Amino acid sequence: MSNVREAVDLDYSKYDFKEPEKFVTEFPPGLNENVVIEISRLKNEPSWMTDFRLKAYKHFLQRPLPMWGADLTKIEFDKIRYYLKSTVGQAKSWEDLPPEIKETFDRLGVPEAERKFLGGVGAMYESEVVYHRMREDLEKQGVIFADMDTGVREYPEIVRKYFGTVIPSNDNKFAALNSAVWSGGSFIYVPAGVKVEQPLHAYFRINASNMGQFERTLIIADEGADVHYVEGCTAPVYSSDSLHAAVVELVALKDAHIRYTTIQNWSKDVYNLVTKRAFAYENARVEWIDGNMGSKVTMKYPAVHLKGRGARAEVLSVALAGAGQHIDAGSKILHLAPDTSSRIISKSISKDGGRATYRGQLLIAKGARHVKSSVKCDALILDEKSRSDTYPYNVVNEDDAVLTHEATVGKIGEDQLFYLMSRGLTEEEALNAVVMGFLEPFTKSLPLIYAIELNRLIGLEMTGAVG
Repeated sequence: MSNVREAVDLDYSKYDFKEPEKFVTEFPPGLNENVVIEISRLKNEPSWMTDFRLKAYKHFLQRPLPMWGADLTKIEFDKIRYYLKSTVGQAKSWEDLPPEIKETFDRLGVPEAERKFLGGVGAMYESEVVYHRMREDLEKQGVIFADMDTGVREYPEIVRKYFGTVIPSNDNKFAALNSAVWSGGSFIYVPAGVKVEQPLHAYFRINASNMGQFERTLIIADEGADVHYVEGCTAPVYSSDSLHAAVVELVALKDAHIRYTTIQNWSKDVYNLVTKRAFAYENARVEWIDGNMGSKVTMKYPAVHLKGRGARAEVLSVALAGAGQHIDAGSKILHLAPDTSSRIISKSISKDGGRATYRGQLLIAKGARHVKSSVKCDALILDEKSRSDTYPYNVVNEDDAVLTHEATVGKIGEDQLFYLMSRGLTEEEALNAVVMGFLEPFTKSLPLIYAIELNRLIGLEMTGAVG
């Protein structure tokens, strides 16, 4: 079965490169109240944001590490650098970026993606968004797509109304940490009735060692609006660990639709600890499309609170856990209103001793009548050393709810390979076909360029992947 493992080996060479560390602002390792105040001062933030950060810092100190899920006890908070700035300001054109940063994103394919497929693009390097651009026709429709720091400065009424309301600063230890030291990320507002036809894209890159990246993203889709946001994340391999602790808040107002797609391929020395949550109001629809292909540890559970009648949620996730990796991921759906529906599909592959865990919560609250929900968890284990776990937690408080839960764990069978090889495929092609079929629900949900990128990552020949 060694060929099975080779068929899903990630080719990380495209991402494992380092540029020289050049900073215009660099904080020494460690975190205290003065660091929090200085970050806010450097950004020239209003007093309400400084107060928000300081309260969050106190929550961070008070909250213990989670004792469930992956082992986080080896995170050395005092050795992490919480703020690094590599440019004086944000570049107005791609050519204006410093050569080493421009080369980084050129090698990652961001400019090509911007030209061909995207409605807008933002690039974050270390702690700051270094480049941002949106199509003029979207600007004329009133769409706002900016980095989060610009959002705080230039759109204070909208930001203050929603910031920290979906995910409070005391939600969990790492949401509190993000709330205290956040920098960068995306702010998106789509006016009522506006449909953004092409995805908006952000790319997050950690280049320095012992780096903490804490972007903050807030997306508001007004009544009847429609938007698709895509993010990609990478970091080079170092001998010491880095920390990525993001917070993402989505607000889908009446009849709105938000799709949020993530393709993360962090190196295996990154702790990826992310809090993502959406509020969906009457007849709104929220989709999380979540791909986790890297990191040392991932703990991430995209959530949707269905707060209005007829709201819908879909979470489609895939995880690949290799040697030395623990991917603990899943979803949380809270049905808080009647006639709501949800669907969760989780796919995981574990190999070379890796561990993949599905952890999910589904709540049907009292008064949420006529709810329909389905949960499907499929795991593929490629060797005897690897592990897969499923931890569902379902609470149903209404008798007329329809809830289905299905979980499967399997290996690639010799009969499958024999059948495909008898039809003229080589063994490697047969292996690829089986794995690709297993991942098909995920790959078919990606825009074409990202389906191709997934193909490169997993080393498969992919056909028919559409956005």
